[in-house]
Amino acid sequence: MTVARFWRENEPRYNLTGAKCGNCGRLYFPPRTVCPVCHRKSIGKMEPFKLKGTGEVLTFSVVHDAPSQFELQKPYVIAIIQMDECIRVTGQIIDCEPSEVTVGMKVQAVIRKLGEEGPSGIIHYGYKFMPVIAPSAPEAPAP
Repeated sequence: MTVARFWRENEPRYNLTGAKCGNCGRLYFPPRTVCPVCHRKSIGKMEPFKLKGTGEVLTFSVVHDAPSQFELQKPYVIAIIQMDECIRVTGQIIDCEPSEVTVGMKVQAVIRKLGEEGPSGIIHYGYKFMPVIAPSAPEAPAP
């Protein structure tokens, strides 16, 4: 299996796949094999489920002093996203200025390049979040 195919087929990374406890119904991301609430009762009952990928910014921070591999991206925004399924996910907010990010802002998960590894040039991809742009209202016809 090629490296690109391995990452492309990594379910949680590209599809925001979590787990649902078949015993109590709680949802988890990233997926777990055992529910931390039900313990043994959940063994063999954890079911995969796919998040819709939409949510809203719960809280965020603007990073101004970044590690060297993120030097060209600064300043950038890291946020905790409350997904529509009530799961919280940490991710970078992209495709907008840091000053435009607000608590409650609607966002959508997208797959983007996270970085490259060494001289072999292995590229790592993962999810980030971009603002959901509300459709604009149709213009009224001129009289």
